[in-house]
Order: sequence, then structure tokens, then C-alpha cells
Amino acid sequence: MSNAKTRVLTGITTSGTPHLGNYVGAIKPAIEASQDPNVEPFYFMADYHALIKCQDPKRVQQSRLEIAATWLALGLDTDNAVFYRQSDIPEIPELMWMLSCVCAKGLMNRAHAYKAAVADNEEAGNQDADKGVTMGLFGYPVLMAADILMFNAHKVPVGRDQIQHIEMARDIAGRFNHLYKGNYFVQPEAVVDEKTEVLKGLDGRKMSKSYDNTIALFAPEKKLQKLVRKIKTNSLEPGEPKDPDTCTLFQIYAAFASAEEAAAMREQYAAGIGWGDAKNQVFDYLNAHLQAPRERYSALLEDPGHIENVLQKGAERAREEATRTIETLRSAMGLGRFR
Repeated sequence: MSNAKTRVLTGITTSGTPHLGNYVGAIKPAIEASQDPNVEPFYFMADYHALIKCQDPKRVQQSRLEIAATWLALGLDTDNAVFYRQSDIPEIPELMWMLSCVCAKGLMNRAHAYKAAVADNEEAGNQDADKGVTMGLFGYPVLMAADILMFNAHKVPVGRDQIQHIEMARDIAGRFNHLYKGNYFVQPEAVVDEKTEVLKGLDGRKMSKSYDNTIALFAPEKKLQKLVRKIKTNSLEPGEPKDPDTCTLFQIYAAFASAEEAAAMREQYAAGIGWGDAKNQVFDYLNAHLQAPRERYSALLEDPGHIENVLQKGAERAREEATRTIETLRSAMGLGRFR
């Protein structure tokens, strides 16, 4: 493998159906990167991570299938990108244990998700500040560090809320390198794209499964139309100028449209387009834009064997490297074979 290429690693948690916000924030930029010859992308379905929050086996299984089908339908280049399921790489939980043994508990105490859980318990007046906190939730940043360090990724595109986890991965990598006297791990860098939109949902808050305000990326035509009509708008009448910059409907349109199309829609807002007309235009545009990938997505869901083959090929490529890395680390830690 050429060292000139930048390794970029992205994980997708498999606990729900991909929505428009996921597409704009993560999937679209990642698929563009998968087609860049200067990038060596590692994309994985974080199905072990999903178990922290979701103990519904059917939902986890269905989500894994839907997410894999989504990425493939949208044109992920699986010749260039290594696309795999986390659970197909047994070396990752092994590395997590190795890293857990050098990771300070105090570092994990500072993790946002853990602190939020403790704060919720305190607010609810629970005697036990750790009520409902599993070791999965507590040790989640170590698993994330193992995902990243296993493949020595240079760059990890994340949202702002995940920057802390990349800093923790750097901390753990540095500690391991120091203890075992070698450059086993590179220091990964968080990449936060300030231009990447945080898409608003039906109610004007951030589009999120936890707010139940999402528009599924491949919702059938009638369902998509119904959801677009539910997007919250203000009470301005047709003929009154409207502000596109505070409008969820415009933001969703602009995330998919070209710069020229968005500029033309802005003019319609200034001219006082009616909300019904605006919603129809946005629906027609999204529906046309998503029609071909939606058809590919449906065909892929009907052929899970093909998806499985693609993921097994990705797992083979990932494990080729993971097994070598683990062998090196085992030797470094005194767990090597007796020759």
C-alpha cells in the first residue's frame, strides 16, 4: 500500500434507518472521498457500538442491512474503499482490551456520554450516580480508539461532539507507544468540516432519530411527500417575502441543489412564494434526485447475499492488515509465540 495516500476512517453506527441528515453530514462527503485516488478510505459499520444503546437484535440486524444497502446504492467505490462490519474483525475487540490496560480510568470519567449519564442520574435524584451505566457506555471511547488505531488512520472525519474521542485515542496511542517503547500507533487527527450542514428536521430542531423528526433517505414517494408537507414553516402568506436563511425547507433543498438552483429558489422566496408551492417544489426536486439510488437501494435489499459478499471482501482486506498489526502488538506486550 502506498504511503502517499491519506488514510481516512469513518464509522457508521447501526441503530436506525439512514435519513437526509446522515446523508448530508456524513455519507455524501465520505462517498466523494471514496472516489478520490489520493485517499485510502476505511468505512465500517459500527455494529458493536450499536449494542451500547440498542438491545433489539432485529433492529440492529435490519439497520446493518439498510445502512450497507444505502452506501452501496449511493455509489461507494468498494474497490478503493475498504468497507466492512466492525463485528467481522475479531482483532478490534482484542485491541480494545490491550488499550484498556494502558488507558487511565480518570480519562474515561471525563467522557461526555458518561458525564451526561451521571448528570441525568443526579438530576433525577438517584442514589447511584452510575445507575443504568454499562461498561459498554463507559468504555466506548476505548473501542473507538481501537477502531481508529487498528488501521493507523491519519484523519477521522467527525462531528464536534466526537472531537473528545479522537483526543482520547491520541492520548491512549501515546501512552501505549511510551510504555512499550515503539511507534506502534500514529496520532490520528479529527477532521471537522465546518461547511458540512447540520440539517434541521421536521420540527426545526436538528434532524435526529432521538427527536423523531427525521426524513428517511429512501422513503417511498408518497411517504416522502407526506413528510415534506409536515416540515414546519411560519405563518407568512403567499406574496409576502420570506427569509430562506431561517427556513428548514430551504436548508433541506439547498443541501441537495446546485448553487444556481439554490440562488433561483432564494429569488422565489424574496418574491413571496407560498409555502404549499415551496413544499411541492422541494418534494419534486428531492424525489427526482433520489429516484435512481432509491431503486438501487430496493434492489439491494432484495439481494442480501450480494451485500454479504461485498462486506466479506471488505473484511478480508481489513483483516489482512489487522492480523499483522495484532501479531506485532502481541510480541510488543510479551504475548508473542514461543518460537
